Amino acid sequence: MDSFSDPRQRIFVALDLPQLADAVALATQLRGRVGGFKVGLELCTAAGVPAVLAALTDVIAGTSTSLFLDLKLKDIPHTVAATVRVLAQHYGQHVHWLTLHCDGGSAMLHAAATALAEVAATQPSQPPALRLLGVTVLTSISPATLADELAVVGPLDAHVVRLARLAQQAGIAGVVASPHEIGALRQACGRELVLVNAGRAPRRSRPRRSATG
Repeated sequence: MDSFSDPRQRIFVALDLPQLADAVALATQLRGRVGGFKVGLELCTAAGVPAVLAALTDVIAGTSTSLFLDLKLKDIPHTVAATVRVLAQHYGQHVHWLTLHCDGGSAMLHAAATALAEVAATQPSQPPALRLLGVTVLTSISPATLADELAVVGPLDAHVVRLARLAQQAGIAGVVASPHEIGALRQACGRELVLVNAGRAPRRSRPRRSATG
């Protein structure tokens, strides 16, 4: 289980910006003052993953700040495993977290975890710091959407727990979930599973099940 003696290390600032220069400016201002920076699809699509990671790696050099790559991977097991392998080999020392969807299934989750372990085995003197996080249910999904559109029977929190346990059994280090489901997840999965939650967001973009600000 991860232990963060400094509460600031628990905070990751989302660099949800369309311009790399703006993301670099914000990261430069906050480096060393937060646990890390979360980089998502918007910035990676605008500037490209290699360019984004190269620029931000330069920004955080010499600090305790790390990178959280929020790509929410979901594809056939071979493709996801290959992606994890490339990221671990080339960026594994600076990217500490990578997301993938739990509902990609146990085969996909296990393939991703296995690929990461294989890279670590080939670099015993400097294994990647990269760890995998499973996305359970997007915080924009309401119970009604889950039932009516996705045909999932039962309470939303029970489905979140089911997906989290699937990820845990496949060797995934942690999961992303709503703050409202933390208690149920701790009870079901114990304290070894890392839990990451969607915290504060501007009201115009706040997910339905995030914490209020």
